[in-house]
Amino acid sequence: MTEPQSVGTVAPQTAHFDEPLPLRSGGTLAGYDLVYETYGQLNAARSNAVLVCHALSGSHHVAGVYADDPRNVGWWDNLVGPGKPLDTRKFFVIGVNNLGGCYGSTGPGSVNPATGRPWGADFPFVTVEDWVDAQARLADRLGIQRFAAIVGGSLGGMQALSWTLQYPERVGHAAVIASAPKLTAQNIAFNEVARQAILTDPDFHGGHYYEHGVVPARGLKLARMVGHITYLSDDSMGEKFGRSLRHGKAVYSYDVEFEIESYLRYQGDKFAGYFDANTYLLTTKTLDYFDPAFEHGGNLNAALARASADFLVVSFTTDWRFSPARSREIVYALLHNRRNVSYAEIDCPAGHDSFLLDDPQYHALLSAWFDRIEV
Repeated sequence: MTEPQSVGTVAPQTAHFDEPLPLRSGGTLAGYDLVYETYGQLNAARSNAVLVCHALSGSHHVAGVYADDPRNVGWWDNLVGPGKPLDTRKFFVIGVNNLGGCYGSTGPGSVNPATGRPWGADFPFVTVEDWVDAQARLADRLGIQRFAAIVGGSLGGMQALSWTLQYPERVGHAAVIASAPKLTAQNIAFNEVARQAILTDPDFHGGHYYEHGVVPARGLKLARMVGHITYLSDDSMGEKFGRSLRHGKAVYSYDVEFEIESYLRYQGDKFAGYFDANTYLLTTKTLDYFDPAFEHGGNLNAALARASADFLVVSFTTDWRFSPARSREIVYALLHNRRNVSYAEIDCPAGHDSFLLDDPQYHALLSAWFDRIEV
């Protein structure tokens, strides 16, 4: 067996669509771009494609590096590549930046053809279901009628689940990782605090900050700090930072004293330097709205009756944002419908972000699951 390797140097591609895309919010995108990357080779039967759906701040850059930016490693590089759990010697893997994003796909920073200026706050609301529709069109463009598997963590898991409901005949397997069938009120509350930080930033300018040559960096920084707290477990935060004081003693100021303060400010500043505030607003609302059971009177069993894929549902013991109990709701609904579903609750101390990490038990589970998928 060869040692796991990187997919190496990769390059994003852009697919342009002229066919209007109707949106659940009532709007329509007359035309749009989707940026994507692929790894591995599509086989002659076109039966080995795997779609990887990204979470809130992710992108199409799933694995590998860019020739002009070798430090920019794909966000799931530890999972995707030759000899890795999602083995690109067997599978043709696709990563897509969703509509509304800020990595090249049409989003708030793109030019609105109706005005000749950036969309800004005028960019329409998009839903998980809209994203899936757009991804399906990309699959059509690539000649893929049916995916061997669709995989995602967190918000990406919601997309994988939605695929099995919107296009059940096009999904062979689905991995829903560290996800939930809908957000809790507490989760929506965290998102609202983050949005208010952005919306009340003086540089937000009603979402049209592009035209003012500024970005609402302070609000975006605060939003990320709030979000980041929820991505970690209390134990992992305590183990990593504890109550360590930068100066070895209290200096009684509002400057950075505790190491956790320094960490959060660093993460917030870093995020505000590359992510788009309007995309953050849109994406958190997309999270809030996702609820496939809504049209079934809240009955998740009825909502998942359309699914026909073989499922893998994975949760992590210390994920308090999308707790294991939320994953089990999906499992129970699938079992109620007599669907094939495997469930694993991984004992990992890292909290919600565990799905991004190289946990041996987690990766062994994924390897075994992908190994048994016939292409």
